Order: sequence, then structure tokens, then C-alpha cells
Amino acid sequence: MKKNTYNYLNNQFGISREILDHINKCEDAVSDRFSDLDDIMAYNQYKVLNAFQKNNICDRHFSWNTGYGYDDAGRDAIERVYADIFHTEAALVRPIIVNGTHALTLTLMGILRPGDRLIYCTGAPYDTLEEVIGIRGEGKGSLKEYGVSYSQVELKDDGTIDFDALREAITDDTRMVTLQRATGYGWRRAITIEEIKEWAEFVHGINPDIVCMVDNCYGEFLHTLEPTDVGADVIAGSLIKNPGGGLALTGGYIAGREDLIEKVSYRMTSPGIGGECGLTFGQTRTMLQGLFLAPKTVNGAVKGAVLCAEVFSSLDFDVCPKATDSRSDIIQAVKFGKPEAVIAFCKGIQASAPVDSHVTPEPWDMPGYEDPVIMAAGAFVQGSSIELSADAPIREPYIVYFQGGLTYEHSKFGVIKALQCITETPYFSDILK
Repeated sequence: MKKNTYNYLNNQFGISREILDHINKCEDAVSDRFSDLDDIMAYNQYKVLNAFQKNNICDRHFSWNTGYGYDDAGRDAIERVYADIFHTEAALVRPIIVNGTHALTLTLMGILRPGDRLIYCTGAPYDTLEEVIGIRGEGKGSLKEYGVSYSQVELKDDGTIDFDALREAITDDTRMVTLQRATGYGWRRAITIEEIKEWAEFVHGINPDIVCMVDNCYGEFLHTLEPTDVGADVIAGSLIKNPGGGLALTGGYIAGREDLIEKVSYRMTSPGIGGECGLTFGQTRTMLQGLFLAPKTVNGAVKGAVLCAEVFSSLDFDVCPKATDSRSDIIQAVKFGKPEAVIAFCKGIQASAPVDSHVTPEPWDMPGYEDPVIMAAGAFVQGSSIELSADAPIREPYIVYFQGGLTYEHSKFGVIKALQCITETPYFSDILK
């Protein structure tokens, strides 16, 4: 951190010199890791550029139709671009997909049929998928209600896929095996591309007709390869996470084999119509521009996550993943052991925001979650977790999940303010001494 920035943060934001000195020390410690991440970013930036040029993106793709949305050139173009980036046969990229959970739900319900079995091989799915599958909640149109059976295979103690247990779980009626790449609210590192490749080969080796689906939320552009490059049949994610680059106002995507995408499109609209209809409401400009910026935006977010890991591990808190670990999502988990510290961390993130920085986040009973959740996010796009944010279920062992930052500098400032708020709690007031 240069002198001018150091003094500005100290004078204008009231950040103590002890905190700034500690941040500088940690930033120096991860500089080599940053260089590796920059190389991944550059590769993905050129990959995205190539897809734009290959599909002749031009100004007419930014206009929009009305009514049914037939022959929407922008919609068709952005879906070709996504298919090229992810090296798939087809893609759906729509603002009418409201979030990542919706994209995953469309994928599951579009492909699975009564009598099929779904297996999650990375333990329990993200909280919001539990009611979709039918693990909890009744009378809401879950997969369970439609006759789709479910089982899950827990990860091994080291956070890797338990292939022996997965082999035993796969039965003749198994139609889909799903892998959640990101940690969700789990205490584990994200599943790497190398592991996804091994998993897809393993499942297809047992039965090539089983659909290998990856929940790709938070994982786009963390590697030079994506899950569909290494054997996944279909992936799904949110545009207000990595691929929207902070500019997409809403939406989700699903990319994969053409026959699977067709099935999903019939669930998205109706049988016989599929992806042929559906307005983009003038959002193709921001969706495409956000996608173009996404590799750089993701780079800033993952650097912030690495710095967060280094800062809090150096203060003897448990972190997952560690600063030196290979990254496969943008999420950084920090285990505090006390709810007061989790709440203080989130208050620091909220105070770092460009929007609603004056708001104080508090835990609440958020729809779709089993426990009270605290969420800090002063974002330009509501709920955008590629922007600086943090959230945590208020349950033992009191782990906070940090992610995002449209620039590295903003993500770094979130770490600074979170640390400041932590030091203001009675339990951790002397951690820098």
C-alpha cells in the first residue's frame, strides 16, 4: 500500500495504523499468488473476447423485441457466446431466470422425470435447494412430490469426493449425479476442475447415460477450464455472481448438451415453445458488457478472498481455503466461534459498501434458509454476490462467508473494515497486540 493511500485510509476512514500495517504485511505475503491469478484472468479475458468476435457481436444485439420475443437477435447472440465460452452445444441465458437457485431448479426439473434418482455427491446441497429437492418443506412442488428420489454422498474428511460411497449409491434408476462446486455454507474448499474431471469420468464409466450436472455458482473464470471442458454434461449459475461482471441486473444461465438444454427450456417456458420465446427486456447490453468484464472482476474478488484468508489466518482464526490453496470459487470462509464476531465482520463489510453503507445488518429469518441469516451487501444490484458481500447462518461454529468486490481495491477495503470491526468487539480487542 503506497503512502498516499495509507494516509488517506488513516485520515479519512479512521483506519488505525496497526490495522494498515498488518494488511500491508499480509498483502506482501500473497504477492506471488496474485501473479498466478493474474495469468488466469488474462487467459479468460482473451477467451471471452474471442467468443464475442467469433459471434460478430454488434450494436443491433443491444436492442430488444416486444411481445413473445420471437427472433430476438440479442438473446440468440448472447446464448451463442455463452455456449462458446463454456464449449457446449447450447445455452440458455435469460433475465427471466431470477437467481442461481432458479437456474438449478430449472435444470433439475427439466431433465429429471418421475421414477428417476438424483444423487448429490458433495454432501448436502445449498440451503435454498433443500425445498426444491424435498429434503424439507411439504406441498411446494418439490422433486420428491413429483416422484424423483434423492440420496446424497458425503464428502470425505479431507473434503474430496468419496468415490467408493458414490459407486454404492448409484443404482439402475440413477438419472443424474450433481456436484456443487462452491462451498455453500459448508466448511470445505471448493471442488477443483481436476476433481470434476475425475468425477465425470468415474460416473460416465459406470453409466454413460447418467447426467453429470455441476452447480457452477461462484466458480466461473477461476480456472482456464470450466466443468463442461472436462466432462460435465450441464452446468448452471447466476448472472449476479461471476459471469455478470457486476453489470447484469438479474438473470441466470444454463449451458450444456443440446438435448438437455432443450428439455430445460421446456420447463422454463412450456413444452413446444422452449427457448424460442421470452423477452430480454433490453438487458443484452449489460449482460454482454458484464460478461466481457467478468474475468477482471472475478480476479479482483478472488484476490480479495486470498487476502482475507491471509489476514485472518495470521491472527490464528481458522480459514477455508487457506491463502496458498488452489481456488475454485470466490468464497472465503472464516471460523470465529462466536456470533458476535460474525455479526461484527458483516457490519464491517456493510460499512465498506458504496450503497447503503449507513445500514446496520442484523440476523433475520430469511425465506429458504433453516437458520437466521445475516447478510451484508451494499450493492448496485440487489443481492449481487460478485459485489462485496458477506453472509452467515447464525449457527455453531459461527462461520462467516466473504466474497466479491467489483475491484480488488474494494474487496481489500472490505477486509480492512471487517478487521476493524472485529477489533472493536470485547472478545478480540487485542488480537493485533
